[in-house]
Amino acid sequence: MLVLAGLAVLLASYDSSILVLALPGIAGEFRAPVPQLSDLGSVLALGALGALPLAALADVAGRRRVLAGAVLGFSLVDAASALAPSLAWLAGSRLVGVIFETVTAGVATALVVEVTPTRRRALAVSGLTLAAGLGIGLTTLAYPVLAPHWRGLYWAGAAGALAAPVLWAALPEPAVWERAAHASRAVLRAMTEPPFRGRLLLLVAYAALAAVFYEPAGLFVVLFGSRSVHLGPAQLSEVVVAAGLVGAGCFAVGGWLADRYGRRGVGVALSALTAVVAGLTFASAAVLVYWAGNIAWSALASAAAPVTGAWFAELFPTRARATSEAVVAISTALGAIGGLQLVGLLDPRIGLGPAIALAAVGALGGAGLLLLLPETKGLPLPD
Repeated sequence: MLVLAGLAVLLASYDSSILVLALPGIAGEFRAPVPQLSDLGSVLALGALGALPLAALADVAGRRRVLAGAVLGFSLVDAASALAPSLAWLAGSRLVGVIFETVTAGVATALVVEVTPTRRRALAVSGLTLAAGLGIGLTTLAYPVLAPHWRGLYWAGAAGALAAPVLWAALPEPAVWERAAHASRAVLRAMTEPPFRGRLLLLVAYAALAAVFYEPAGLFVVLFGSRSVHLGPAQLSEVVVAAGLVGAGCFAVGGWLADRYGRRGVGVALSALTAVVAGLTFASAAVLVYWAGNIAWSALASAAAPVTGAWFAELFPTRARATSEAVVAISTALGAIGGLQLVGLLDPRIGLGPAIALAAVGALGGAGLLLLLPETKGLPLPD
């Protein structure tokens, strides 16, 4: 199940990383300035809104069908993206793609948490994080060969449709979901019951604050390296590959730390350090700072991802677990829109790097909110 769920996450990660890696080429082909690219990112962030009903369906009808359908959905959207004659067309197609990518990530995480023994949940989620990193790695290795011609990456992504029938046929439903299925139709009500209501509000606030920084930082990191640090496509891919290799070695470390020492302390510390280091990456246009910042940012974020992934999934009942992931994704989208618009507004005044670095304050504040969440290490999953 971990391999199959990891395959779905790998394909979704490959899809979502194309726009980031190819953004300089896309911006050049459509002659788009930073404010227009910020608007593009804001449109894509709205995809999380469309993910909510599909995530709720996963809680009601099961993980397998929704996960397979989502993979098929974003793979077909890739073909439409490859044909985009304008930035508006690309934005529309990627908006639909983000819906299915968001559902894939949330449902796959819920599934893995539900089938993994209690003492190894965070380590198992680190396997999904590694799969996501491999998806980014595929894009990173392929783009320098094609640059600035980005459409071939989307044509290759369309081949992911072949995985959908495999997931449909081979993935069983988690036993824990089947036991809770009788109550799964009360999805929204389940999240408003105590103590889940307070947990959800905290995660919504955390996700919005973090996205104010991480969405523009993730979208513009390659564009910043191209325009401000003056690196070419091959050099930028070298940075991404180096950061990815270091990050790949940290996925399991984060999962192991969380399973041994708990989610709360490890998750808060890694989230706060990630915000600080990622912000410093944009504080200077020096090549050495860009290299070191990306590598350190990747290492810390990679270690943090399985910790928070397992932690947040364990906070909510099985009958609403996938839906809670989608609600948090919606909050992330709203924060992302705010962050992207902020960077688009500040870029003409103070520059792209300082504008993104300033937004890191939001992510640091969000990390502090996580201190208010309970520890879930070693506890059974709530039904």
